[in-house]
Amino acid sequence: MRVFEIDRLRNVVLVGHGQSGKSSISEAMLFQAGVTDRLGSVDEGTTVSDSDQEEISRKTSISLAFLPFEWGGCKINLLDTPGYADFGGEVAAGLRVADGVVVTVDATAGVEVQTERYSDEAAAKGLPRLVAITKLDREHTDFARALGDVRQGLRCNVVAVSLPIGSQASWSGVIDLVKGVAYKAAGGKETEIAIPDDMAAVVDEYREKVIEAAAEADDELMEKYLEEETLSPQEIVRGLRAATLAGKVVPTLAVSGTAGLGVKALLDTIVADLPTPAEAAPAAGKNPRTDGEEERRAEAGEPLCALVFKTTADPYAGRLTYFRVYAGAIHSDSQVYNATQSERERIGPLLCPVGRKQEAVSAVPTGDVGLVAKLHTTVTGDTLCVEGTPIVLPGIEFPVAVFSLAVSAKSRADEDKVGAALARLSEEDPTIQFKMNPDTNESILSGLGDLHLEVIVSRLRRQFGVEVETGAPKIPYRETLRGSARVQGRFKRQTGGRGQFGDVWVRVEPKPRGEGFEFANEVRGGSVPRNFVPAVEKGIREAMGKGVLAGYPMTDLKAILDDGSSHAVDSSDMAFKIAGSIALQKGSEEAGVILLEPIVQVDVTTPGEQMGDVMGVLNSKRASILGMEPRGNSQVVRATVPLAEMANFGSELRSLTGGRGAYGMQFSHYQEVPAHLTQGIAEAAKKEKEQQ
Repeated sequence: MRVFEIDRLRNVVLVGHGQSGKSSISEAMLFQAGVTDRLGSVDEGTTVSDSDQEEISRKTSISLAFLPFEWGGCKINLLDTPGYADFGGEVAAGLRVADGVVVTVDATAGVEVQTERYSDEAAAKGLPRLVAITKLDREHTDFARALGDVRQGLRCNVVAVSLPIGSQASWSGVIDLVKGVAYKAAGGKETEIAIPDDMAAVVDEYREKVIEAAAEADDELMEKYLEEETLSPQEIVRGLRAATLAGKVVPTLAVSGTAGLGVKALLDTIVADLPTPAEAAPAAGKNPRTDGEEERRAEAGEPLCALVFKTTADPYAGRLTYFRVYAGAIHSDSQVYNATQSERERIGPLLCPVGRKQEAVSAVPTGDVGLVAKLHTTVTGDTLCVEGTPIVLPGIEFPVAVFSLAVSAKSRADEDKVGAALARLSEEDPTIQFKMNPDTNESILSGLGDLHLEVIVSRLRRQFGVEVETGAPKIPYRETLRGSARVQGRFKRQTGGRGQFGDVWVRVEPKPRGEGFEFANEVRGGSVPRNFVPAVEKGIREAMGKGVLAGYPMTDLKAILDDGSSHAVDSSDMAFKIAGSIALQKGSEEAGVILLEPIVQVDVTTPGEQMGDVMGVLNSKRASILGMEPRGNSQVVRATVPLAEMANFGSELRSLTGGRGAYGMQFSHYQEVPAHLTQGIAEAAKKEKEQQ
């Protein structure tokens, strides 16, 4: 693919709810542009964007696809994204590096949850938007009604720039209101036809709204419109572009990817109304050496500045790194500096996808998107630049993992492979988290939802040959003292030869929550020789690890060694360690033990009309509401909730809010388990140990 000047580039991300037609539209664009010689199908698993085996088998996108092609003398770098929230990290990456957005809306369903969310995110980032209304060939659909749904659901000034010819099963073509031409499709390709005579009145009505929107964006155009009551096609394009870039207007089109209808008008609108990289704000970041703020303008003469937005493992090319160049250029067979990692990287051959193939290119210029194989240290979110003028751009704000599973290898042979395989997958998808929970000795895999983790487990099996078992993570309960006690821990054993003797007096008392364990030596007169004191502490710590009430580790207590006795021959470290352990067990029984549970802080974002229902669910989970605050059209409820109550909260929230709710959580503190729940938890823990 040839090199394009910056004003001939369009970096566009395609977003929308799952099954709203994104992959079909991207496939139709490639076919219309002549990149592919046949129109692929999602159902048949033949689209370019959904080429992964998981995507083919599930008939849905799960990762971002980079699809560059030429149209109207421009290069369009199309980023096709998944529609389900479980793969929201891919959308975050696409929105981070795009300059414009195409939002897909299913005419049969209206503005769905993820469509609304991603459109709002685009608006918050100041990205100009277009809307493609899809599936107008289905029963009970109507373009005018769908246009109203978009206007209300996305809360924006939508202006139709194309109209369908016919409706539902009789939908046979589209009218481009800006150019004043009509198209019909045959075999996925569109050809120009005359505008049907019976549509003249409705075309005039909608075209008048387009002209008004264009005129309102420019004082000069408004003056001409008021005088002459019309604008030339070139003036309409000029005014509509200005209105779109300013966010005052969202051009909306009727499009069918499967039939290839409306694709030409959509491509022409992308070129005409969405911005070039030069029209975006300069890239801002920090100089890692001075910590000062710096900018890079989208100019070839500026020092190199590029952001890595995706990393994948290709079975043939190896590790592929996708990047957007904000300033300067990246050349093949050159050296760049990874300012995020403070490492030099050697750039090998640069690549550009063309349909299902990849072509080598000599350079990726300012504003363009490219990929390179086999970088060693660079990962998603890193900044590539010139070592002499380093800059670190803000990374990608990925959604936080909130759904977790305990995973374990099915066979001993796979135990060492699990961690390495998940580390590879987390390079591709930074929303994956994998860590060992030292409190429960479980390996915890976290992601954005149950489907997300299901795909990860499937990839472990398919890509790495690793079989794992999954289950709900254990809750890391704790035990602590209710009161104080002073007890004797005495261990004496005589076996015929040298015996074992250790004798200690220990005071145990609770400490405030979160302060952990403290050991103090207050022995006077050497009743416990100084060299045995560490053994006493070790014995107490080991006994704390086993717990007393339900076998959970103990915390937040203080143990004071204040007396004891020893034997000149029989005393040993082992004897005093056992004596310390006995003292803690006896002291715990006398002082009383309570069970503690982890409490998490939860921030729930919900539509205002569902806030009461959400708070009701939180209250049923023993939550303490900390406060509420408005955020745009939503409300944020902050609460602390026992971790044990959060297992099904994600699915409950989706059900309550129609998928519009979201939440994040982080550990807050430990607090006492209510007495009526303690016995059941203790009995379940003991039963599990017996089974093991």
